[in-house]
Amino acid sequence: MEVPCVRVAPERGEATRSTLADANLIDDGYEISVEDNWLYIPVTAPQAAREAVGDDVEIVSRRVPERESQTTPADLLAFDPTYERLGKAALIDEDDSERARAITDAILESDLPVETVLNKASKVKGETRVRDWELLAGEDTEVVHREYGCEFLLDLAEVYFSPRLATERHRVAEQVGGSEAHCASETASGQGPRAAGEHAFDMFAGVGPFVIPFAKRGAECVGVDINPDAIEYLRENAHRNGVEDRVTAINDDVRDVAIDYEDWADRIVMNLPHSADEFLESAVTLAGDDCTLHYYDIQHEDDPFGPGERAIRAAAESEYDVTVKNRHTVRSYAPHELNVCLDVRLER
Repeated sequence: MEVPCVRVAPERGEATRSTLADANLIDDGYEISVEDNWLYIPVTAPQAAREAVGDDVEIVSRRVPERESQTTPADLLAFDPTYERLGKAALIDEDDSERARAITDAILESDLPVETVLNKASKVKGETRVRDWELLAGEDTEVVHREYGCEFLLDLAEVYFSPRLATERHRVAEQVGGSEAHCASETASGQGPRAAGEHAFDMFAGVGPFVIPFAKRGAECVGVDINPDAIEYLRENAHRNGVEDRVTAINDDVRDVAIDYEDWADRIVMNLPHSADEFLESAVTLAGDDCTLHYYDIQHEDDPFGPGERAIRAAAESEYDVTVKNRHTVRSYAPHELNVCLDVRLER
């Protein structure tokens, strides 16, 4: 049976394999193979793989050997453990210390490419939305995470980051710079195609999971966050991805920054569910004559979009025509609660 594969030169093989693995795009049912000085990496979603590693690689259909079964943590336990992958770290959420230890040992003994295991030791808390972690294996809480061709260094104990939102971030990033641009489609300079002067503003930028792909697609970006550690990582990640010339990182409350960028933004990200409505006045200050707003909210399933839409209209309709272009459910957040996004066009 022929399967889709990324064909890449061996010298780029490990970097390409790592990018595809972090985006969960490698087809684990088949072996990575080498033939005629080319490396063939089987993938589950050809288009997503192209976007993750760049248009300069070739997607081909070919026969590759089926993979012998790999040892998983579940194979070593009497149950199927729940964990998340973030780079070479595994994140678990266990109150029972013996169960946490057993899961950690099984993860390390399995064939997963994991070096660090962290157990959630608190809820997300405080103004900077960080949590405590119990380090069960590995050296520290700093990890390197890759998604859709972008690389992020971050310390989970110092900043907020959710790997579960990778698909949502990619959905929004694809809207930057038109349909032809892709986050991982790099020019010879290593920087993405220009987005015709688009100005993008992330009001709660964190380590840059929206800002970096926007900038790689050519947008001029401003990212603001009240957490100084997040801003330091944002600057580092801009450098790692070759877009530092298009990223301005500001450590401050965005409500104090907005006036400095009045009428500046063509695109605004408001990813602060539960309290984004408190910042809509600043968003209106930032918005230019024709601006797209990505507004995130968490609401009851009976009316997940209504409260956000009403808040946006109340804040903006005195100055703008407000058009909701898309009502998108990101994920289930809790029983009967949904994490949603409103993509809204503001036209003065």
